Amino acid sequence: QVQLVESGGGLVQPGGSLRLSCAASGFTFSRFAMTWYRQDLGKERELVATIRTGGTTNYADSVKGRFTISRDNAKNTVYLQMNSLKPEDTAVYYCNCNAGGRPRWGQGTQVTVSS
Repeated sequence: QVQLVESGGGLVQPGGSLRLSCAASGFTFSRFAMTWYRQDLGKERELVATIRTGGTTNYADSVKGRFTISRDNAKNTVYLQMNSLKPEDTAVYYCNCNAGGRPRWGQGTQVTVSS
């Protein structure tokens, strides 16, 4: 079955960096676009970044120039490198794809940016 497992979250000071990973299984990873979303308490889930099968990317305006999404098809893994983190980046981060004709989600990983 399709499975997405996020990791790499944690507590970091403002200005710091984290790299999130999402390990995928149960589908042909290289054939699907992969997306990172985030959701903070009391807020709607928002798209952070997408990487398509050919490697093209797009980002939310709020993270452009600070976050980088990448993928390793050999490892069935998508990454989110987050630099210059701000308190407003605090959220649970989820990876997503539409394998099998419906949205698939991982369990999420908490990122907290605080001094």
